[in-house]
Amino acid sequence: MSLVELENFVGGRWVRPDSLGYLDVPDPSSGALISRVPRSSAAAVDQAVQAARAALPAWRDVPVAQRAHRLLALRGLLESHVEELSRSIVRENGKTVDEAEGSVRRGIEAVDFAASAPATMQGYFLEDVTPGVDTTLIRQPVGVVAGITPFNFPVMIPLWFAPMALVCGNTFVLKPSERVPNSANLLAQLFAEAGFPPGTFNVVHGDAPAVNALLEHPGVDAISFVGSAPTARHIYTHGTAHGKRVQALAGAKNFLIVMPDADLERSVPAILSSAFGHAGERCLAAAVILAVEPGADRTVQAIAEKVPSLVVGPGDRPETFVPPVIRPDNRDRILNWVKEGEKAGAVVVAKGEIPAGSDGYFVPPILMDKVRPEMAIAQEEVFGPVLLVIRVPSLDEALKVANRSRFGNASAIFTRSGGAAREFTHRIEAGMLGVNIGVPAPAAFFPFSGWKGSFFGDLHATGRDSIEFYTRRKVVISRWF
Repeated sequence: MSLVELENFVGGRWVRPDSLGYLDVPDPSSGALISRVPRSSAAAVDQAVQAARAALPAWRDVPVAQRAHRLLALRGLLESHVEELSRSIVRENGKTVDEAEGSVRRGIEAVDFAASAPATMQGYFLEDVTPGVDTTLIRQPVGVVAGITPFNFPVMIPLWFAPMALVCGNTFVLKPSERVPNSANLLAQLFAEAGFPPGTFNVVHGDAPAVNALLEHPGVDAISFVGSAPTARHIYTHGTAHGKRVQALAGAKNFLIVMPDADLERSVPAILSSAFGHAGERCLAAAVILAVEPGADRTVQAIAEKVPSLVVGPGDRPETFVPPVIRPDNRDRILNWVKEGEKAGAVVVAKGEIPAGSDGYFVPPILMDKVRPEMAIAQEEVFGPVLLVIRVPSLDEALKVANRSRFGNASAIFTRSGGAAREFTHRIEAGMLGVNIGVPAPAAFFPFSGWKGSFFGDLHATGRDSIEFYTRRKVVISRWF
């Protein structure tokens, strides 16, 4: 049986694009092929951008309340298709069912916030700036926005970008990860069913050539991106060099500080979920435990006792805690990092087991102790189910170690001490913080505020930052005779 070859969604219809060939899309749990995705050429990208530009004048003139009504219709469709979307994510990404459904609902939360645009998009007015002269600030759309999204959240992150861009009066071109293209096509169907006019929401599939075509296209005004640090840097520098407004959310190395007074009975489940849930393929996943003395032995033992019992398996099985990683090369890269860490002196103190005889892309959960801050594995993003332990003598030293990282996405502290929590939140150099919370993911009405090498740009995704990013401010100074 031949595999389905996916099409692009352009101008309200499915089109077979001009392409540079096709890529296979396998199920990470089994290796079985699901579909094939086109590597869209620059001509195919141009077709999508031209459709978005053609739709822009009429869409920007639709009153913002009516644009918000379209989002409310989309919200209802997303709710009624949660199960279908979740199944698609589990199949092509490998997530567990609970993780997949949770991510869809976080995407719906972003739609909720975007639908409040009649209030949040408002400008402001000042009468008599000087006698008889008034000043008004209004917000208008940027134009055509491209969203370049990653493999780990195939529904949630497109819903961070597209609804807010659209409600602000822009039109949108989604370039989803070529590793998870099927979920994007489901979203395209729902946007069309919700009544978004042809050309307002488009999907163009592909890999690096399609990305570069979007970055260079004169018809694209803004770029929203989530992905690895090297790619984020390229997106930002190449996009801005071509006159685009760019927000590029990048990689991470997230530190969790565990104080001697931490409630480990409650803290360890949060740490395990943060480090090993979704096989560690989250930009908010715990990467390093900074175990503060004299409690380090107790902390390591409490985590090590649980790791071997974490079930590794396909995401569609209810008992699975650690699903597969996305591709074999990701698996091999993660395991090579573990080997390099051992060569440098780190010690594997606990490890899970992968399913026997499976063709899936599984990596067992691994806990490594005796890690030193100068080791490469302690500095680079592993992006897998590997949790490192660095022992430190004090909170002060823990903060110094964490702050030396070039990344600054997220960090957390586990403690009963308000003073320690206050010191942590005041001094840590990261944008999203947890106090006794392992995954400090902000709700959609707050910004996803990575710092340092975890973000390139000025205005973050989600929250009020997203309104500012997807609009341009216009100041009107008026005198009437």
